[in-house]
Amino acid sequence: MFIGGGTPSLMSADFYRQLFQGIRQRLTLQADAEITLEANPGTLETGRFEGFRDAGINRLSIGVQSFNNAHLQALGRIHDASAAIDAAHQARAAGFDNFNLDIMHALPGQSHAQALDDLQQAIALQPTHLSWYELTIEPNTVFYRAPPVQPDSDAMADTEQAGFALLAQHGYQRYEISAFAQSGRRCRHNLNYWQFGDYLGIGAGAHGKITQAAQGHVHRYQKTRKPEDYLADAAHARRQHQPIAREDRLFEAPAKRLTAGGRHHLANAGASHRRAGLTMAKRTDPVGAAGVARHHRPAAGLYR
Repeated sequence: MFIGGGTPSLMSADFYRQLFQGIRQRLTLQADAEITLEANPGTLETGRFEGFRDAGINRLSIGVQSFNNAHLQALGRIHDASAAIDAAHQARAAGFDNFNLDIMHALPGQSHAQALDDLQQAIALQPTHLSWYELTIEPNTVFYRAPPVQPDSDAMADTEQAGFALLAQHGYQRYEISAFAQSGRRCRHNLNYWQFGDYLGIGAGAHGKITQAAQGHVHRYQKTRKPEDYLADAAHARRQHQPIAREDRLFEAPAKRLTAGGRHHLANAGASHRRAGLTMAKRTDPVGAAGVARHHRPAAGLYR
């Protein structure tokens, strides 16, 4: 279970107790289910993490982005570096032995050294998982309307390679494009996406994917985006119910390959093909879809 979008750490621990109770009345959750909450520094007061832990949340994803105050201000974040560091310490003190830190690079005005300084600071806080990804400029954002000056593509590539080496040196294994984990701490939420698994989207603006294996159908859907519209008619909030064409599944399944030590797992690729209702053909080229996966840069914050 992954609770994200907006700032879910603003909700109370009691809210999550009620949420989990309602979910368990409708679905069977494994005893060791991974339950992740996104948390933003600057929205947390002392004691809040303890309440989340008691409510049943067992993993956090903390949206740090940077430890440089000037860069945080440029990104429009409400927290500063000290709040980010405090959030990581509070998480561990509250008993969270599994948490992610979200860090960006290619920020406006960021140098190669500053990007690696952010990563080094994140590693020093000893999270079990790190999401480290390039800032991408998306439509309908402030940066899209007024694009900032970012490092050029060669500088970005140099920073990436240095960062990958630094993470590997400290025991963080890269298992997908922008996710790095200590041994045994890969995010199950991420893995399900990358293995073309199904997921239920719950709440305003949520996305889901459902496979009807017997019929050979795969569908995606999105819930009504505005909370007020969702609440007005929650029973009919599912919209944009779109079948995934077979030719699109053929692209999605092989492109979403997981990495381990720089090598792609064909076993995982095979599993994703089976979920998509496809037969995996024998490959003769050494790069194939792996090259697509290696060079694709995901939108910020998709996988944590």
